[in-house]
Amino acid sequence: MAGPHFTPKTVPFLRALKRHNDREWFRANRATYDEHVYAPMVAVVDSLAQDLRRFAPELSADPRRSIYRIYRDMRFSADKSPLKTHIAAVFPRRDSARHESAGLYFEVAHGWVWVGGGLYRPTSPGLYRVRERIAADCRAFERVITSAAFKKQCGSLRGERLTRMPRPFPSTHPAGEYLRYKQFLASREFPASLASSARFYPRVIAVFEAISPMVRYLNEALV
Repeated sequence: MAGPHFTPKTVPFLRALKRHNDREWFRANRATYDEHVYAPMVAVVDSLAQDLRRFAPELSADPRRSIYRIYRDMRFSADKSPLKTHIAAVFPRRDSARHESAGLYFEVAHGWVWVGGGLYRPTSPGLYRVRERIAADCRAFERVITSAAFKKQCGSLRGERLTRMPRPFPSTHPAGEYLRYKQFLASREFPASLASSARFYPRVIAVFEAISPMVRYLNEALV
């Protein structure tokens, strides 16, 4: 399956941006960013808007909503670099705010292509609802994250975990392995060179298809 991808100038631009992370340099090189970073990202998101309908129709792919701004929010950060050195897009549930649901995500950086998804920063009530669902039917969740496609593309479930069982679940709960998770993530990292390859889009689709059942499971718990 062919599809859109980035250009041979994308990764060199992001590498240069890492070295020259200031607004003046970016303004002088904005045309390169627009042509070789932003425009290819729009093409990828537009294609995903069509392809997600096949295996994750509940998720939204819209360049205006999905693509992150290049400018960093420095208000609460010790790092005052004004610009991100990667370009990224997120695909949340259609009826949810961008960061209030499980979703899919990918980024292209100077040193990698990262493709993944899941639930990154759940609210406390949301995390409790997910744990309740897992506790009620651990086998259903286990089937999702041990499927052949999931294991092939992502290996295993990832995310921060508690050292102890969260309340009110008993320490002997059979789903304890999963109830201690604070995040529910799956991903695969590729070399940065994939971004400009014809293999880029098929690889993104393969990972997204493998993760989408987990994303759907988490979102059904959050509703």
